[in-house]
Amino acid sequence: MLVIKRHFNLLIVLAACLLVVAAVSKSQTMTSMVESTNTLPAARAMESRQVRLQGLLKQMDLRLQQNNKDYEAQLLKGIINFQLGKTDQAVSDLRNLTREEPSFHLAYLLLGDMLSAKVMPVTDIGNPGLFDASKREPQLTALREEIYSRLRANLADQENDRIPMQFLRLNSQVKTALLVDKAKSRLYVFERSAPDQPPHLLRDFYVSTGKRNGNKEAAGDLRTPEGVYFITSEIPDTKLPEKYGVVAFPTNYPNALDRHLGKTGEGIWLHGTDKIYYSRPPMDSEGCVAMTNLDLSTIRNLIVPGVTPIVIAENVQWVDRHTWETTRAQLLSAVEQWRHDWESMDVDSYLSHYAEDFWGGGYTYKKWTAYKRQVAAQKTYQKISLKDLSLFYYPREASGGKDIVVARFRQDYQSNNFNGETRKHLYLEKEQGGWKIVYEGK
Repeated sequence: MLVIKRHFNLLIVLAACLLVVAAVSKSQTMTSMVESTNTLPAARAMESRQVRLQGLLKQMDLRLQQNNKDYEAQLLKGIINFQLGKTDQAVSDLRNLTREEPSFHLAYLLLGDMLSAKVMPVTDIGNPGLFDASKREPQLTALREEIYSRLRANLADQENDRIPMQFLRLNSQVKTALLVDKAKSRLYVFERSAPDQPPHLLRDFYVSTGKRNGNKEAAGDLRTPEGVYFITSEIPDTKLPEKYGVVAFPTNYPNALDRHLGKTGEGIWLHGTDKIYYSRPPMDSEGCVAMTNLDLSTIRNLIVPGVTPIVIAENVQWVDRHTWETTRAQLLSAVEQWRHDWESMDVDSYLSHYAEDFWGGGYTYKKWTAYKRQVAAQKTYQKISLKDLSLFYYPREASGGKDIVVARFRQDYQSNNFNGETRKHLYLEKEQGGWKIVYEGK
């Protein structure tokens, strides 16, 4: 009887982002095991591997205790049990999963491989020994990429002591914030903590993004944009084509920076999946961020149109707490000093906060400073207060490597000849002299 020499080798996935399934005879397996344990380092490595897998199994069990419909955890639990040699338990895990979620095609594929491994060599996911795999290669490739993405995201070392640089400050109205890592095919849901504390990670989910790599540049390029965006509305399934699933949340792409850079296109949404499928391959959308209907339904009540931010990055920038706190303090100080200097009517100090490559509202730096001096000459007093301030660090790969932060707040302005409250955005860029404003607008 044939058995697995290397099951779904999770350690290889961790080290090289590659999943290998192979089968050889039992005697060959035993010989390989003897040879691999002849040295103490190899024995210790095997022991460490077993401990790691047992720890991962406990993590999946905990996830399932918290949510018995966490089908990703159930899928991974089956793979881990298979890797631990508990083939019957692994098969049972996946059989239960396919009964609970009949449209989860990946679960069926892995279940078939596990059953096949009992009687024949399994050389890859979607065992080519069972049928002519060449006729189904596109579908198999898509399913393989999905399992690779799920494994990489769940089995890599977690950034437990790391903080996403993208969320420097969430105001009291922002209860949750969404962060998409395109390279990992992952969406993270963060919850606002105390005012001076980093946000807390609630959950993370597998997602699918654009069919083509890179940042979106033009309409129809099949890329997912990268930047700081906001959910603008909610569209229920009754008003959607079936391919968008249970709900869609449009975003405000293109934002001010996108438009400044000449980017085109629209209709970038966070949405579900056609109901005949459980999930989509990692890069399968036309530019949107697509989740499973089950996962999107789980977080639907956490998303507030007009309030909830969604930051999309090629790679999330994780930092230590000291870096996060230092950067945050610098930005809070820069915004407050700008507000103070504006209110004080010290025009030169106020204008010193603007960068020479300022482009806000169609103004150049020269035109902006002339306009502001003209306005200031008509003032006898000004009182400015900022409410609901949030700070978002722009993904570096989307800003050409520049350090840019988006400040979003409500501005209450009072003066001798004008009073008003408005929503405002500042884009601040880090220069040698500190943070300078490159854009100001609503």
